[in-house]
Amino acid sequence: MQARKILTAVSHFPTLREENSVYIDKTALIYKMTHTDTAFFLSRPRRFGKSLLVTTLEAYFQGKKELFEGLEIEKMEQEWKKFPVLRFDMSGDRYTSTEKLAERINFLLMRYEKIYGRTPNAGEEFTSRLKDLIVRARTQTGEKVVVLVDEYDAPLLDTVVDDENFQTMRTMLRSFYSPLKESGEHLRFVFLTGITKFSQLSIFSELNNLKIISMNDDYATICGITEAEIIKYLQPEVQDLAEKNGISFENALLMLKNKYDGYHFSRNCPDIYNPYSLLNCLADLEFNNYWFSSGTPTHLTELLSRYSLRPEELEGFYAGIRSFDTPTERAETPIPILYQSGYLTIKDYEDGEYILGFPNEEVRVGFLEGLMPYYTHLGSWKNEVFIRELTRAMKRGDIETAMQKMRSFFSSIPYDSERQNEAHYKTIFYLIFRTATAFNVRTEERTAAGRSDFVLETEDAVYVFEFKLHGTAEEALRQIDEKGYAIQYEQGTKKLYKIGACFDEELRTLKDWIVKEN
Repeated sequence: MQARKILTAVSHFPTLREENSVYIDKTALIYKMTHTDTAFFLSRPRRFGKSLLVTTLEAYFQGKKELFEGLEIEKMEQEWKKFPVLRFDMSGDRYTSTEKLAERINFLLMRYEKIYGRTPNAGEEFTSRLKDLIVRARTQTGEKVVVLVDEYDAPLLDTVVDDENFQTMRTMLRSFYSPLKESGEHLRFVFLTGITKFSQLSIFSELNNLKIISMNDDYATICGITEAEIIKYLQPEVQDLAEKNGISFENALLMLKNKYDGYHFSRNCPDIYNPYSLLNCLADLEFNNYWFSSGTPTHLTELLSRYSLRPEELEGFYAGIRSFDTPTERAETPIPILYQSGYLTIKDYEDGEYILGFPNEEVRVGFLEGLMPYYTHLGSWKNEVFIRELTRAMKRGDIETAMQKMRSFFSSIPYDSERQNEAHYKTIFYLIFRTATAFNVRTEERTAAGRSDFVLETEDAVYVFEFKLHGTAEEALRQIDEKGYAIQYEQGTKKLYKIGACFDEELRTLKDWIVKEN
C-alpha cells in the first residue's frame, strides 16, 4: 500500500499540502527567484507543473507559512509578509471567439473587484480596470501587489491559425496585460507562464520589463522532476511500481527514464522527467502514455499542416538560439512551437547550435502514431494492427514475412492520397519502424561515401535498407556495398542484413526486394 497520495489531477499547492500528497520541493528556487528580480516569464509545455508553481507562489506571497512546513523555503524566509495577490488563470476556457475571451477576463477581474470594493463602469476597458484594481489593492493593504498570470497565451493558442480572431485577441490581451508594466511602482512581483512566446512587437513589447527564464540554467528545473528528485522524494513509489511489475528497483528506474525522461530547457540543464506522466505512472503502477494521451492541442495539428517538414527530419534537427525566440505567428518552420509545446527538446549543443529531438519514448511514439493516418490515409486501428504484425515478424528475424506485410500495407493506401514519391515512401517506412518501439531506427545515416536511406537495429540484428523508386532492387543492394553503408556494422556481434528494395509506381507498393545476409 502506498503511504502517500499522488493527486495527479490536482495542481493547487495548498490542496496538495493539506491532503498529504507527494510534492517535489521547488521552494528554494522560488525563494531565489522572488528575491532576485520583480518580473518573470517562464515557458514550459502543457501539464508540466506551471499551475502548481503559480499557486505555490500565491501561497508564499499570502504568507501561508504553515503550508511550507518542512520545505526548503521554511529555512530561508524569516518575515513571511502577506501581500495582496491577483492570480489570473487564462486556461479556464476554450477561446472560440473574442466574446469568450472578454467574458473570461471580465470574470477574473470581477472576482477581485468585489474584494476591493470596485464597480466597473459600463464599457470600461480592461486596462483601466486592472490598473485601478492594482492601486486599490495597494492602498487598502499598505503592501505592494503581486500579479500572477497562468497560461497567458491560452487564447492565442486556440486561434493561432485563425488570423482574424488571432489579431483581435492579441490586441485585447495586450490591453489587459499593459498595466503590468505601467504600474511598476505598485507591484512587488509579476510572474507569467505560458507555452510559447508571441511576437515581441505586440504583447511582449508591452511587457519588455519581464525577465525571461525559459532557457535559464538557474531555473531549468523549476518545473518537472529530475532523477535526483526521484531518488530523494519518490523511492517508496518507485519500489511499489517495481514490485507490481515484477522487476527490480533499478530496472524500474531505467524504464521510467526511457519512457518519461529526456527534457532539457537550457544548455546545461540536467535530464528532466515529464511530471504528469511520471506521477501518473507511479499512481497507477503502469507504464502508459499519459502526457500524450491527455490531448494533442488542435493548434499543433493545424500548424503542422502549413509546413513541408518530413517527420524523420525532426530527430537531430539543428537550431540556433534565435529559433527558440522566433514569435510563433511569424515562424518559418514548426520548430519553435514543437519545442515549446514539448514534442521536441534540446538533446545536445554543438558549434553554437542546439540539436533537437524527441525527449523520450512516450512522446516519440505518440507523435509519430498521430502522423501515420495523415501519410497513409488509413484508420488508426488499421495502422496499429499492421504495426503489431510487423513487429512480431521482425522480432522473429523473419524479414521476408515483414517485407510481404509491408507490400500489402502499401497496397492498401488509397490511390488518391498524397503524392507517393521516394521521399513519401521513406517517410512511411520511418513512421512504421519508429512507432514499433522495440527498434532503433536511423534515417540517412552518414558514412564516408554518403548517407544510407534507412538502418533498423533490433536486439540481435542490424538491417541496412536502400530504396529505389526509379531503379531495381539489385541496384539498391549494389549501392549499399559501393557506398559502404554497412561497413561499420560488419565487425559487430549482431547479424547484419542488407536489403535493396524498389517500388512499383503504377501499383504504388513494394515491387521487389533482395535480402543479403553478411
